[in-house]
Amino acid sequence: MSVSVLRHRDFLLYLAARVFSTLAAQMMNVAVGWQVYALTGSVTDLGLIGLAQFAPFLLLVLPAGQVADRYDRRVVINLCFGLQTAVALLLLGFTHSGLTAVWPVFAALALAGCARAFMMPASQAIVMNLVPTERFAQATALSSSSFHVAVIAGPVLGGLLYLAGPQVVYALVAALFAAAGLLMLPVRTRQTTQRAPAGGRSILEGFRFVRSRPVVLGAISLDLFAVLFGGAVALLPVYARDVLHVGPTGLGLLRTAPALGAACTSIVLAFRPITRHVGRWMFGGVALFGVATVVFGLSTHLALSVAALALTGVGDMVSVYIRHLLVQLETPDAIRGRVSSVNAVFIGASNELGEFESGLTAGWFGLVPSVVLGGLATLGVAVAWMALFPVLRRMNGFPTAADAPPAPTPATAPDALPGANRPSNVGAKVDSSCAAK
Repeated sequence: MSVSVLRHRDFLLYLAARVFSTLAAQMMNVAVGWQVYALTGSVTDLGLIGLAQFAPFLLLVLPAGQVADRYDRRVVINLCFGLQTAVALLLLGFTHSGLTAVWPVFAALALAGCARAFMMPASQAIVMNLVPTERFAQATALSSSSFHVAVIAGPVLGGLLYLAGPQVVYALVAALFAAAGLLMLPVRTRQTTQRAPAGGRSILEGFRFVRSRPVVLGAISLDLFAVLFGGAVALLPVYARDVLHVGPTGLGLLRTAPALGAACTSIVLAFRPITRHVGRWMFGGVALFGVATVVFGLSTHLALSVAALALTGVGDMVSVYIRHLLVQLETPDAIRGRVSSVNAVFIGASNELGEFESGLTAGWFGLVPSVVLGGLATLGVAVAWMALFPVLRRMNGFPTAADAPPAPTPATAPDALPGANRPSNVGAKVDSSCAAK
């Protein structure tokens, strides 16, 4: 894959900011998870970590999509970095003062959830504004690879630094978020903003757009339910201490494993992109995710647990790759923020709400049974979606960017959305920019 996309200064600055912020977020996750479990010893409280972030995220992400379409996405992202810096400083202050209750941590994480609500639609939509269209697939592959490298390094670094105390972790997290904000200041975008009415109908435009495309709806909902039932990230501190008998560094390795599998997969996809049998690849990835989750749930050895989690990352990356290209290539820039916010709802639900579900089911059924049942449920979801979305199962290739319809106006009726009454182009062509990665 050519790295000529790195010659675009604005994309390079954005990429560096994304790496810094991802490192910071992963380090904070390790520190918060270990600190909360050390204070309470409750798996339910680990689930509440996810809920504290997801609740404000769910409330704000749809309006955030409209904000990403109406205003400069660079400014939106920078404001989010500022709020995340403040969250890290709050956690640092709580810890320094001698934290004895967990509710201040949950309150700070709720602010982080607000920042993520506005960050996700803007950051998903901005890449198309930073590079030429013909470089978008390369930019996507490089962004994904660098993101997962940061996800790999962040938990390990966070686990190592936690040995010196959570204050050290939170201080560095604040510095990294602040540095990301400074990197975004000189970035310039080629965004086509439209000052559409700020009413509820305009906010829901992304849902109507997604609903009109069964392939996109099937892909993102498949990912939602697969990760919702099969995710076990929230329970990793319990597995690390009570099942595998490892410390913070071992927890960092467990958190790193899915990202390692995803990073290796993204590199392979950069050189050998999926161009045929797209639907089969997606369902195969979900099935791999489910099987690997079952293996992880039953494992009592660190090496096997790390390998199983790495395979969950492989399966999840295939799903993310397909879904992201589908969403971005099908959507016009004027509503890309709102459609990205819908995608963000599905991603957020599968991650944060999935963590809450994991904590609850572990409390009800026990640690190992809850993870194994979650993996089996993921396999059941894959089978059900193959029946519910046959067009997704038969999908052969990606649409081209030229297939994206014009943006609907705010007054557009749901039944009149572009593509609502026309056959899908998905599978008819393969995007040339994707094939060139």
